[in-house]
Amino acid sequence: MALEHAILVSLTERAGSGYELARRFDRSIGYFWPATHQQIYRVLRRMDDAGWVTHTEVAQDGRPDKKVYEVSDAGRDELTRWLAEPIEPAVLRDGLGVKLRGASLGDTDAVLREVERHRGEHSVRLEVYRGIERRDFPKPGKLAGRELHQYLVLRGGIRAEESFVAWCDEVLQALSPSTRAPRSERTR
Repeated sequence: MALEHAILVSLTERAGSGYELARRFDRSIGYFWPATHQQIYRVLRRMDDAGWVTHTEVAQDGRPDKKVYEVSDAGRDELTRWLAEPIEPAVLRDGLGVKLRGASLGDTDAVLREVERHRGEHSVRLEVYRGIERRDFPKPGKLAGRELHQYLVLRGGIRAEESFVAWCDEVLQALSPSTRAPRSERTR
């Protein structure tokens, strides 16, 4: 997937300026397809040149005019084409897993501290996702269409974060000082 498709999805949901789009990425779609504000502006220009989006200049008091983007017919065609195209399943590339695999070759305690740090960050993200779920989707059984689709993506994020936190807990339990073999046995 390219950032262009994530932007097309977001702009189909609601037109907006580059700044507004970047803020939306920070609060929602960016959790699943991250992009910097600079990347978003650069890709918007490319999409405008390709005819996938159009923009309207909106005057602002005391500030430069802003461009409000919306998806063009060509952009909708591209989005339709892309939605029908198969994609490969995601492949997990996780540096923490590689560190854990090699922990016996170095400082296991340092690797465990890294596992604890990752667990903390994933726990925070999990709570953010759960907060979004409570705020935006209080009655999931009544959802349909776009809102249901958004909810299901959020649920995928919640499940992934729950799984990662549980895995970190499993690692920390298995490698706690009381269950670890003495260092001399680990280096054999």
